[in-house]
Amino acid sequence: MKHFLIFSTVLIFFLKANLSLGQSNAYLDSLERELSGKKPDTVRVRLLLSLANSYTFKNFNKSLAYAREATLLADQTNNNDLKLKAHRDLGLIFSLGGDYTSALSHETIALQHGIEKKDSTAIGNSYSNIGNYYYEIGVYDDAYFYLTTAYSILNKGIISKADSILMNIVIHNVGRVFKEMGQYETSLQHLRLAQRVSRKLGDKEGNPYALDEIGDVMLRIGKYDSALLYLQQSLKETNHLLSQNPENIVKELRTKTLIKIAKVYSSLKQYDNALAYYDSTSRLHELTNNQYGIAEVELGRGTLFLNNQNYVEAENHIDIALESAKKINAKILEINCYNELAKLWELKGDYKRSLEFFKKHKSLNDSLFSEEMQQKLFRDQVRFATASKDEQIQSLTKLEEFRKTEIKRQEFISNVLVVVMALVVILLVTVYRSGQRRKRINTLLLQHQEEMEKRSVELEQLNQVKDKFFSIISHDLRSPISALAGLLDLMDKGAIRSDELPMAIKELRIRFNHTRTLLNNLLDWTLLQMDKINLQPAKISLKNLADENIELIQSLQSKEIKLTNSVSATAFAHADSNTINLVIRNLISNALKFTNEGGEIKIASEEQKSEWVISVSDNGVGMKPEVVNMLFDKINPYSTRGTANEKGTGLGLILCKEFVEKNNGRIWVESQEGRGSTFWFTLPKA
Repeated sequence: MKHFLIFSTVLIFFLKANLSLGQSNAYLDSLERELSGKKPDTVRVRLLLSLANSYTFKNFNKSLAYAREATLLADQTNNNDLKLKAHRDLGLIFSLGGDYTSALSHETIALQHGIEKKDSTAIGNSYSNIGNYYYEIGVYDDAYFYLTTAYSILNKGIISKADSILMNIVIHNVGRVFKEMGQYETSLQHLRLAQRVSRKLGDKEGNPYALDEIGDVMLRIGKYDSALLYLQQSLKETNHLLSQNPENIVKELRTKTLIKIAKVYSSLKQYDNALAYYDSTSRLHELTNNQYGIAEVELGRGTLFLNNQNYVEAENHIDIALESAKKINAKILEINCYNELAKLWELKGDYKRSLEFFKKHKSLNDSLFSEEMQQKLFRDQVRFATASKDEQIQSLTKLEEFRKTEIKRQEFISNVLVVVMALVVILLVTVYRSGQRRKRINTLLLQHQEEMEKRSVELEQLNQVKDKFFSIISHDLRSPISALAGLLDLMDKGAIRSDELPMAIKELRIRFNHTRTLLNNLLDWTLLQMDKINLQPAKISLKNLADENIELIQSLQSKEIKLTNSVSATAFAHADSNTINLVIRNLISNALKFTNEGGEIKIASEEQKSEWVISVSDNGVGMKPEVVNMLFDKINPYSTRGTANEKGTGLGLILCKEFVEKNNGRIWVESQEGRGSTFWFTLPKA
């Protein structure tokens, strides 16, 4: 049951990997459709490499085929960048499949193209990859040489973030070399340094790699609980990164971590758990056709069966692992296979065969870990440390010289900046003042222009009003004069009887009253437009003004209309007496004009907070809403005949509005057709 639980947990990771395979099928299909069309060689190479990288963890054979085709096509072009990328990507794919010898071959070609380009980053990257491939093969002295050379190359010149990450990868891989050489303390120093730098650089992938290798060191020194803790944390972070991006490069780390966890459980003699992890790892390796990984799993399974004394299964699995190790030139794996086979035959009692495998193990091990190789590695280590110290001293010396030069330069620049800033401030103040002056002038010009335009519009409007009024006046003045002339002619000829004379005189008087009103209004309007009317505000009695106008108009009107004064005796306003007298007279005359025979006109007052509201209301014909809106328009004055065919010009109401407003009041009208009208105006209290 315990075996099943562990197996299920690991299987979840495997299923997630399988699910991720379908997520980018549409993208792969689009790339393959694009590749099927006619494209330039450089474009085809890039498409092939994109397909190769996308298929790496989905279909290893397809990935390898696309990468090989891309490399062959790239070699036919003159594009060094494309050749370098094609060989490097093909080498990486070989390495993910466990074929580090082929990977080494193609990375060496990539290095030559980097040298031709004189690209230090590309050269450093190639040295780093070659060192890593030598590490995987088990040639640790060459691995150390190439890794430290990569670091030196990348450390020269301007260091970009990409260079910093590559240098940190080198430090990490140097730590792995020390781990294989048994220098665990030195290995941990390098691995933990790489871990800290990864965090500073924001390299999220660096931390799970460091945790994986630290866990392996703990496994080798027998601290199994710590090893399990580090490895499981590495696996957790790896799966988190893969959940965000299923094609993240840490995908290749997951299988390595799973195998190490299996080895920890094997060391703890928890064989069921170990076998569950080996089984899950095997499925992932089969997915990518990783021969090295498959061989490593077979060796692990063989070791488990050997510990359980199942010698037949143990021999079968170890033989498969040994054959694969020889095929891919995996020396360390081959050494471990010989060692396990020596143990197997010793336990089976066949000491002769056990000795044969032990001799092979010893011979290969000595060739890899010989004293000469150890001394060479030590010399390289000392050389690298010394070179690093020399480079640090040179860097510090250059830094100090640069610092002194920079201080002098900064002082000079500071002095120049002070002078420049002073000149700039003076210039800005001058420009600001000039701008403000121009702004004020422009504002005045705009105001003047607006005023001129406004005055021009007003003059045009007044001219139109003048033309209209003179047209009305020429007609209205002619009418009573013509009537008088006609009457005099008739009287001279004796054509009018004595009983007809009063009626004719009455008609003539009405016409002359209308003409007199017209002339008075015209004179007042002319004086108003010429600003010749001087208002003399004083305390005036609104009731008395209403009485005076009612008395005057009552004697002239012939419609027998009732005029009522309901203005309060306390209604005293602060206004000009003459202009307000004209307002009241015009409003009463206007009401008479539109009130039928026997009607009523009422003048009333209403007291408010700071003003008096005077109303002149009638029960006459009233007005439509559209007529109400036209009454006070001095541009298009409205006029219509009264109930007794009285004529008008519309000038009286316009004068009322002008005079009320000049006395700080307001005027408006309320009317309902057929029910009469009420004109309201306000004046400030005295």
